[in-house]
Amino acid sequence: MRLHPKYQRGYFDGVDLSGFSRSIGALDWNFDQELDAAWSDGVKNSINGKGNISAGTYSAFLDTTASGAHTLLKDVGTRNVMIAMGANAEPAAGDHVFAWKFEQTNYSVEDGGGFTVVSVPLGSASFDSTLTYCKPWGKLLHAKGLEEDVNSSAGIDDIGAASALGGIFVYHLFSSDGTVTLKAQDAATNADGSFADLSGATSGSVDATSTPQHGMIAIGTTATVRRYLRWQLAFGTATGATFACAFIRA
Repeated sequence: MRLHPKYQRGYFDGVDLSGFSRSIGALDWNFDQELDAAWSDGVKNSINGKGNISAGTYSAFLDTTASGAHTLLKDVGTRNVMIAMGANAEPAAGDHVFAWKFEQTNYSVEDGGGFTVVSVPLGSASFDSTLTYCKPWGKLLHAKGLEEDVNSSAGIDDIGAASALGGIFVYHLFSSDGTVTLKAQDAATNADGSFADLSGATSGSVDATSTPQHGMIAIGTTATVRRYLRWQLAFGTATGATFACAFIRA
C-alpha cells in the first residue's frame, strides 16, 4: 500500500502539531557495522543495543499561539515525538508509529517561500527512559480522540504471536478534565474478558487539565507480552480524556 504524508500525524510532548507540520526528515533506525569483522567472518551487522535512531529536521509553519509550535519548541530540550502513519486514512489502531525521545539542540525561524516556518533538528536520540531498548517502530493502540468510558473492545494483533522481550508504552495526553491513568493491556485471546493490564505499561495518574502530559514507559526487557494488545484507562477525578497511545514491542 502506498501511503500519503497527508495522513501522517505528529505529536510532540502531548501537543498535536499536525495542522502546522510541513515535513520531517528520514525516520531512521540503523546499526553500525562491526568494525573488526573481516570479509569472511560471519559477523557483519551490529552489536545489540547500539542502534542509531534519528528523525532528521522537523519543519512546521510558525504558530505563535499559546499552544503552537513556537511556544512548545523555542526552548531546546528533550522531545517526546510520535509520528502516526495512517493507511490512506486518518491513523487508526493497528497503524504504524515511529516514536522516540530526541534531544532538540536548535530552533530556527526561516522564510519558507511565502510563509514563515520553524526548523527543529531531531537527530540525536535520548535514552532518557528507554536505555535498554533501541527500536522506535511500534503500533498505534489508540488514535487521537476523546474517551469517556473504559475500553471493552477487542485489541490489535501486531505481530501474530506473543513475545518475551518487553517493550515501550508511549502516550500523549492532550487534555483531560482531571486525573486519569492510561495503560496498555495484553491477552492471549482477543476478547474483552481476556485482557489484563500489562505490568509496568502505565502512565500512572496524570492530569492534563492545564498542561498536556506525555511519556515513554519501558517495561522489563524479559517481560512476556501476549499476542493481542489494546489501550485502557482508569478515571480518577476526570470524566473524559483526549489522548493517543502506542506500544513498541521489542
